[in-house]
Amino acid sequence: MKIDLHIHTTYSDGAYSPEQVVDTALDCSLDVIALTDHDNILSHKIASDYVKKQGYKLEIIPGVEINTIYKGYEVHILGYYMDPLNHDFCELLKSQQEARVNQTTKIVELLNKKAGIRVKYEDIKSLVAQGGSIGRPHIARAIVSAGGVANVMEAYSKYINDSSPVYVPRKTVSPHDAVEIINDAGGIPVFAHPIDVDISEKLTKELVSYGLRGIEAYHRKHSPAVVEYFSSLAEKFGLIITGGSDFHAPSVNHGAILMGKNFVPSWVYDELIKEKKRIEMSY
Repeated sequence: MKIDLHIHTTYSDGAYSPEQVVDTALDCSLDVIALTDHDNILSHKIASDYVKKQGYKLEIIPGVEINTIYKGYEVHILGYYMDPLNHDFCELLKSQQEARVNQTTKIVELLNKKAGIRVKYEDIKSLVAQGGSIGRPHIARAIVSAGGVANVMEAYSKYINDSSPVYVPRKTVSPHDAVEIINDAGGIPVFAHPIDVDISEKLTKELVSYGLRGIEAYHRKHSPAVVEYFSSLAEKFGLIITGGSDFHAPSVNHGAILMGKNFVPSWVYDELIKEKKRIEMSY
């Protein structure tokens, strides 16, 4: 069984629509995928309906990636199998979306006033599927389109970074709150690509008490040694292990599809399903 439990679509900062993701997953011989857009779950139904309509054999796990900030670190929390109608979970997504809109609006104002770059909020919004999550990549692309810089990398280095005078940090929930809400919604909260957080072990210990149930040990950023480290950390805290490509777009340098490229053992799926059943029995 070939699986990829971390994939983004045009409903956040992915380059492919949910339907394109499904087609690509099948081209990559994947059996199971999880759609984990930032702060929204709108792609799930679209992809599932497409699979059903086409008669494809592909399991789609409902997921999400919640962007949080903690002690200066951007901490991402994955969630799987949440009740999409859970009140607190819906409120979490709503507040996260509002924070993205507020942040983007303020950045647009500063780009116009301080940098003289004529970017409109509508220009940025048009780069995301309707109802999707606006993020830094979309702002960067809009800056390029407005002629403010030559390319996206320059947009990041000049304007879309924490030290830029036109950048406004997003107000977001803590990873503790995200974990707790996903857990209370019957979902499986997972610490995403923990290599990005220097205090990952200390934070993992904290999050366990809030309901953390897994660590994403397999990730394209993780070397074999890093996979081993976070696998041992998962064992230490009694957590399951998950993994995925964190697919956003084909590789710019090689034109290659990165979806499903990093090896994720099939037993990872078995453990995820086992955890899902354990949660269902406890409700």
